[in-house]
Amino acid sequence: MVDIRKPCGGKKKIINTVENIDEIFFEILRDHTAGSPMDEEIKWTNISLKEISNAFKSRDMNISPYVVKQLLNKHGFVKRKMNKAVTMKDCKDRNKQFERIHELKEEYSKSENPIISIDVKKEFIGNFYRDGKFYCTETVKVYDHDFSTFSDGVVIPHGTYDVKRNEGYITLGTSKDTSEFCCDCIKYWLENYGKGNCPNAYSILAFADGGGSNSSRHYIFKEDLQKLVNQIGIEIRMAHYPPYTSK
Repeated sequence: MVDIRKPCGGKKKIINTVENIDEIFFEILRDHTAGSPMDEEIKWTNISLKEISNAFKSRDMNISPYVVKQLLNKHGFVKRKMNKAVTMKDCKDRNKQFERIHELKEEYSKSENPIISIDVKKEFIGNFYRDGKFYCTETVKVYDHDFSTFSDGVVIPHGTYDVKRNEGYITLGTSKDTSEFCCDCIKYWLENYGKGNCPNAYSILAFADGGGSNSSRHYIFKEDLQKLVNQIGIEIRMAHYPPYTSK
């Protein structure tokens, strides 16, 4: 004898069986819900799972925080991070600039020439907070503020991303974020990786944002870039992203 489970058999979810659970859920959230003045579709709540669960219990309904989470998901309330996506200022011909960048990328993709994307950051060295998670037996405690006066120094990580090969390279500096340092990092990448991967290259397409040491407005960067080109004997074509779009 074989026991065959009927389709849709088994225990039903509480959110689908308890009478008026949705109405009471919205009643609990009513005084704890706010919305965006710019988009009526966006709403958020400042009440926790446990607080919602306790509110149900005060109404003689034994609804656990786990079921509350199911209710929140059902009605579109999902834990999210804020997204830095609203530009602070309009840029004339922004779309044309991106179209030109796309044309250059297509052109170089069909050639033996490399395409790189460059960026640089500044990080304090010391017991400071870092993004990301890792396995450990106890919580690692760090300073509650990232003040430079408490740092042991500064490291300048410069990233070079090879678009065609989907490979990234990091060069660490210990002084300042300067145009000379940026050009030295490009040269280091070319001599140690670029030439080996693209031995017949006669031009390099480099993407970068418009600020920092590789700013599109700084003449010193253009001067250092020309010095680099004279040294390596390979053309470098810079394609800067429009303002307020590097995010």
